[in-house]
Amino acid sequence: MHRHEGPPARKFAPLATAAALLAAAVAWGLVDHYADRPPWGTDIAYEGGYVQAARIRGFDVNGSRTRALLSGECALMERQGLGGARAAHDPAAWVAGCLDGAAGRPSRNQGIVR
Repeated sequence: MHRHEGPPARKFAPLATAAALLAAAVAWGLVDHYADRPPWGTDIAYEGGYVQAARIRGFDVNGSRTRALLSGECALMERQGLGGARAAHDPAAWVAGCLDGAAGRPSRNQGIVR
């Protein structure tokens, strides 16, 4: 058997503690900067509006609801709070996603690898 020697405990413990403190400080800074809104909140808002409008369009038998969405109901839904928490991240992006979903256009995030 061979013994593998790692760093001595008196060197490893302070370095591990410093790394943990640095990671905690970075996490604290990110939480403080973004608060409740994640960094990708605009994408979340857009996709939330897109999915909601695509579902409405899919169940719209005669097309009247889709025409209403395209003629201003998306913005009205967002103002009335029907977009939910996702719309709160970026209301304009939610409305843009809603309009794209109602029009049947592909999502602007489709096929993008980030």
